[in-house]
Amino acid sequence: MNSFKWRLTILCTLALACFPHAAVAQQPVAIDLVTLSAEARIWLTDLLRINTSNPPGNELVAAKYIAAVIEKEGIHTEVIENAPGRGIVIARLSAGAVPDPPRALLLLAHTDVVGVDRSKWSQDPFGGVIKDGYLYGRGAIDDKGPLVANLATFIAIKRSGIKLGRDLIFLAESDEEAGGTGMDFAITHHWDKIAAGFAINEGGRTIMKDGKVLYVAVQASEKVSVNVAVVATGRSGHASIPIKENAVVHLAAAIEKIGNWETPAKPNSITRRYFEELSRVSDPEMAKWMRALDTAERQQQAAKRLSEADPVWSSMLRNSISPTMLEAGIRVNVIPSEARAMLNVRLLPGEPIADLVNDMTKLVNDPQIRIEAEPFNRQPSPPSSLDTDLYRAIEHATQSVFPGAVTIPMMSTWATDSTFLRLHNVECYGVVSFPLTEEEMARMHADNERIPVASIEKAVALIYSSVAEFVKAP
Repeated sequence: MNSFKWRLTILCTLALACFPHAAVAQQPVAIDLVTLSAEARIWLTDLLRINTSNPPGNELVAAKYIAAVIEKEGIHTEVIENAPGRGIVIARLSAGAVPDPPRALLLLAHTDVVGVDRSKWSQDPFGGVIKDGYLYGRGAIDDKGPLVANLATFIAIKRSGIKLGRDLIFLAESDEEAGGTGMDFAITHHWDKIAAGFAINEGGRTIMKDGKVLYVAVQASEKVSVNVAVVATGRSGHASIPIKENAVVHLAAAIEKIGNWETPAKPNSITRRYFEELSRVSDPEMAKWMRALDTAERQQQAAKRLSEADPVWSSMLRNSISPTMLEAGIRVNVIPSEARAMLNVRLLPGEPIADLVNDMTKLVNDPQIRIEAEPFNRQPSPPSSLDTDLYRAIEHATQSVFPGAVTIPMMSTWATDSTFLRLHNVECYGVVSFPLTEEEMARMHADNERIPVASIEKAVALIYSSVAEFVKAP
């Protein structure tokens, strides 16, 4: 048996850990994660074929499929409809008769996906097509792939009969991509069923280059998404008579200024640690600037070099602004009295949106322009601690599954439902365990989203190894 397969076959001391009963001793059994990964591929293919584009979501079909998979293992599972056609799945493996929420581990993922432009895909985005070694489908990376890694892990823990030292809870929730109402519903109405001190969610990256995994980035913090409207007002009229008060012209000038503005770099504790660890697997020249972020006199110069090298790094270091939508006019021969643009702002944790709006207003300096932030439901949350047994378990699993790779804490530029949990004092860690190149990772939310079929095995191994170490009884 080769060394990798040896690591994937785990002999465990048995105890039945099934909700709602406490553990009961059993005979030893081997868990072959290679075989489990083959099952995971089937589950993922089936889920990719269920169109849960949000809006409208329609996640209830996916929820029922997941519940059926779990119930086949003899685990009590609940499907709760939080809105017509939408649902969440909750299941639990109990360590004892009495829950101990501060010690419990929650595995969560969302079942909805962003929409697609089918004309831009080479394969059916909801066909679960395997071609040239890749599994295509909307949600393969975000978030049905990670969901299936969680599902396989949850089932493997049950099959292995590991004597649990803490409860393990599985949650598949809805509407992450369009507001987080599923997570909000679960917390507001069913907190007693999902309450935990620790959680593994999406949000990270496992990056490989030249066939070798360089690092596993674990999301421990995230930026806050805020939509901001830029509204230009002017005087309407016939298009045959150009006027200086044309709202479209004023809007275009404002968007050009905002789009070209580089906000100040403000590295925080998580981003400093991210670059410090990343420097260990980066080329010497770039590594020098990564380490310089901890030097006050060179911080801005280092941030400039890093921002020029990678737009992701630039966004991690500062409040970012992306103009995304324009709206103006009713006819081509009518000058409109109003024109509007939408900006998607990603705030660093703790940065007030009012301050950024004020800075943009001063930058534009046009009385015909007003800038307004829309209400947002994801409040800023504190970063998760890097000094926990769960974070260390992820580090150990990384070394076991991807020898030589480093574990790096990161602040994601995108938003996840972990922010809701962090506000409830849950230590959340975002892990996308599928080893992907930067180019493959960039397909998330893009055309032809896909993962290598071969990556499923290691993705399951990383999550399983992390969870098994953390939940087993001493």
